[in-house]
Amino acid sequence: MSNASIRPLVILGSTASGKSDVAMAYALARPGTEILAVDAMQVYRRMDIGTAKPSAADRAAVPHHGIDLAEPSDEFAVTDFELAARAALGNIDKRGGQPVLVAGTGLYLRALTDPMEIPGRWPDVRSALEARAADEGSAALHRQLVELDPLAASRMEPSNERRVVRALEVTIGSGRPFSSFGPGIDQYPRVDFDQVGLRWRREVLTVRIADRVHRMMTAGLLAEVERLVVEPLPLSRTARQALGYKELIAHLEGELSLDEAVASVIQRTRQFAVRQERWFRRDPRIRWVQIEHDPVAEVLAALHST
Repeated sequence: MSNASIRPLVILGSTASGKSDVAMAYALARPGTEILAVDAMQVYRRMDIGTAKPSAADRAAVPHHGIDLAEPSDEFAVTDFELAARAALGNIDKRGGQPVLVAGTGLYLRALTDPMEIPGRWPDVRSALEARAADEGSAALHRQLVELDPLAASRMEPSNERRVVRALEVTIGSGRPFSSFGPGIDQYPRVDFDQVGLRWRREVLTVRIADRVHRMMTAGLLAEVERLVVEPLPLSRTARQALGYKELIAHLEGELSLDEAVASVIQRTRQFAVRQERWFRRDPRIRWVQIEHDPVAEVLAALHST
């Protein structure tokens, strides 16, 4: 970050918490505000409905960054996002603008708030690990990670194939534990970001998630996935695992009925929201706002009170 006098504001929370609506309301009330999406799936072009990407109208009203950075066929890593996001923040700073980060992907956010030593890539190692994951499942790789880097293993779910593969790739390829790179996940030094988190009662968020998935289906998510799967280049492993896309691809391939696919999307999104909340709750630098009814009104009121 530069020595800008305007501190970036981070609005974070789990899926369906309303953080994007809060950011838009904040930006519309403050000319010069620009929004940076900190989301691992909004980086992909043409993956709009399922990632809840800002609408064309929102992007016309307020400058947005961090979206449409890669083709769905690309493997896009946290290092790629960090480079693009830092360039965007630098340009906002030069314009004297107020950056507002809308964060749902915790690792991507920490790459900005807590710069880390970025490990390299070992494509041959990764390919071998991905082949093993396809044959044995991610849990088997996670057991190996427990042996090689128990600290890193404790920080991720065995079912999170993408993260487990990456941790093993780095550990094996570099010859040092994945957890040794960058500041520890449990270290929270002072940073030049103001972070505000949206927190809902679990049972209310569960309903919001189901409503959100059904709205996406009504908006044409299935048709969006149908268009993606017939593109000349196949979806990358990362893009293919995105919430909603994985399940609807399974439906199109005859593995699930449409009702089963939608139910799976809802269940997997609920599980993801729990993981998001656990990640963010570790950070003592976040100021939490307990939402009861209206995230926009309640968060903006909390911001005005500071």
